[in-house]
Order: sequence, then C-alpha cells, then structure tokens
Amino acid sequence: MRPSPLLTASSTPGSAGFVASSARPGEHPVPNRHPGAGVQFLLAMELGGDTAGHQPREARAADRGALAHSLADAFMDDPVSSWASPYERLRPRVLRRFFGTQLRHKLPEGFVYTDEARTGAAIWAPPGTWRTTPRQDLQLVSAFAHPRHWLRAPLVAHGLLGLERVHPPEPPHFYLATLGVAPAAQGQGLGSRLLQPVLRICDADGVPAYLESSKESNIAFYARHGFRVTREISLPRGPTMWAMWRDPRSARPRSGP
Repeated sequence: MRPSPLLTASSTPGSAGFVASSARPGEHPVPNRHPGAGVQFLLAMELGGDTAGHQPREARAADRGALAHSLADAFMDDPVSSWASPYERLRPRVLRRFFGTQLRHKLPEGFVYTDEARTGAAIWAPPGTWRTTPRQDLQLVSAFAHPRHWLRAPLVAHGLLGLERVHPPEPPHFYLATLGVAPAAQGQGLGSRLLQPVLRICDADGVPAYLESSKESNIAFYARHGFRVTREISLPRGPTMWAMWRDPRSARPRSGP
C-alpha cells in the first residue's frame, strides 16, 4: 500500500502529500548527497541572505512533534484530508497522528527540511524509496482509528491504493511526499525555500522529481519550480488530484511518466 494512507497533496504553496517510504530489494540506491553547511549557506545567500530563522535546514527527531502540529494546521482545509477525515472536530488530532508517524518513518532518511521556527516542512523520499511497507501502512492507517471513520475506511484505502498504481516506477526520482506550511506563515515564500535543497540535488545530479497535488490552485506554484501536470487522478467519490513531474533543469528532458 502506498501513499501513506491519507493524502498526497498540497495545502499552501507546497504541500505535496502524504507518503512515507522504505527501500525495497532491487530498487535504486539513495543518492549520497546531503546538503552540508556550505551548501546551506550558499542557498541562504541565493534566497535572500538570511542564514538563520527563515532558511531551510534538515529536520531532526526533536522537531517531530512541532512539525506534526504545523503540518496538521497546513492540511486542515486540504480537499484530500477532508475526504479522508470528513469530521472537522476529529481532523486535527488525526492529522497530527498521521504526520507524526510519517515523520518518524522519514526523518532517519535525512531528506526532511524545515525552518528554525518549525512552521513548515518538506518531506522527500529519495529515489527507490517511495513505497511504504505493510508495517508502515498499518501504522499510518492507525492514525485514523476512530469509530466515525470505520465506514469510510474501505473507500479511502481503495482511493489511496489507486495512487500507488499510477505512481511512475521509472526513471528513478525524488518523491515529494509532503510540503506544508502552517497558515500563519503562508505567503512568505517558505514553501519555495523548503523545496530548494532537494531541487538543487536533482539539478546537480540529473534526477527527476514527482509529486501529487491535491489543490488545483497549487499547480501554478509547482510549475514555477519546474513541475508539469502529467495526469489527473480522481479519488472514489472524492476530489481530483494532479500528478506532476519535474525534469532536472541541468539535464536534457527525460521521458516522464
């Protein structure tokens, strides 16, 4: 089961979705390219000169609780979150549990970025690691454990499994599982800044990137960063999502999905 049961989309310029992952035998290895302090400093200069507070850094285990709250706030009005958890009073708790679990899965891989205030996060799966294991699926689904969700569970599971079927297996690519910014920090360019560390790796190494956006209004945001829509995905009795692919800017376009 893939996209970590919930969503895969966007809320605020940049919330790309929900999916945790782990490498499987025979899949492509994770690139050994973590931006170090020098790269982080150069990135800060390109984004405005501020090297602290507002610039991206790698998230740490200690950030998990704060980031789960920020992402839950970011996705409260997301169409896919509302479809998966239609009861508004339950949704904040469900989303906090979901993102806390996703972050626990993804933080050890090292491609999770936040700001010093921990008001937003970009959660990436490196090449070959976008699938979730059955154990991870069970942990993620458990975030929705509530009697009022039981009747919806088969519908939601079917829709999210459908996302896995259309996820392009090749060529190897980074997968933007989640990009979200808390409402109070939206409109300040933080979503764009959080994307940059991995997009720089993509361009330097010639690696594509992929995401699913759950908000049509975010398509233009992602297009500014080089993504293009490749298909629409209709969730059962639910909203439409947009699969988007990005070829590395430093390389000739590859044949996307």
